[in-house]
Order: sequence, then C-alpha cells, then structure tokens
Amino acid sequence: MTQTSENVTWLTQEAYNKLKDELEYLTGPARTEIAAKIAAAREEGDLRENGGYHAAKEEQGKQELRVRQLTQLLENAQVGEAPVTTDGTVAPGMVVTIAFDGDEDDTLTFLLASREYASSDIETYSPQSPLGSGVTGHKVGEDAEYELPNGKKASVRILKAEPYSG
Repeated sequence: MTQTSENVTWLTQEAYNKLKDELEYLTGPARTEIAAKIAAAREEGDLRENGGYHAAKEEQGKQELRVRQLTQLLENAQVGEAPVTTDGTVAPGMVVTIAFDGDEDDTLTFLLASREYASSDIETYSPQSPLGSGVTGHKVGEDAEYELPNGKKASVRILKAEPYSG
C-alpha cells in the first residue's frame, strides 16, 4: 500500500495483483503489439522522416520504463497491511490533515502513500514528496517544515493522522 524508509512497498493483495497483471501484459502482449507497429512502420521506408516509426519507438520506450518501475516495485513489495502507528505519528498508510502556516481554515487532507495506491476518493502524496517527507515522523499538534519547488520553506501544522481504511 505505501512505501517506508526501508524501501519496502506495502501493497494490498488487490493492488499487488493489479500491478502484477499490468506487468504481465506489458511484458507479453504489449511488447508483441509494439514490435508489430515498429516493424510495419519500418517497412514504410526512410526511417528519418517516418513519424509512425518514431511514435512507435517512443511508445516502446515508455512501456519499457513502466516495466522497470513495476519490476522494482513488485520486487520490494510486502503484501498485507502496512504497520501503522496509533499514537498520532504520521507514517505511510495514513490519512493526514494539515493546516498551512498555522491557518486552521486552510487545510488539506491526503493519503500518505505510493502513487500506485492513488485513488480518486482522496488526494495522495508520496512519502518521498517534499510534503510527505516533511510530515513523516511528526505527531498530531506538531509543526513540520518542507521545501517548496522554488527552494523556499513552508510550514504546516499536523491536525490529524489516522490509518487509511480504504
């Protein structure tokens, strides 16, 4: 379900099966399909000006990148439920509510988890993201700081941290 600092990726059985199925498709039928597209485009002639060939090669590159990502993710996968804290400490696998710059009205609630577990029900932040790494390990009521893309620091107050229940 989520990643921890030890590079273990916690996945539910359902998520593991879904990712494994995707990997099997990409390394089987999808590779065959893209190879056929490349071969067909190659037969059209001059490869320097062959848009279909270049598009197929780009698609192949994206597929192979995804294969590497899935392979690494599944190699480090632990199937089951992530261990969660019950003392209000922010950890992967938790739904966290924060207030920006101490403004209790400007809040954000998100799931701290790997993007593979993202759903449309709740916004998901990776534990490796600036915000995710900034709040991880802090307890409810504490302030946490993280670095913005422009290099400046931002501060948030942790209002709530509860185990994700699905």
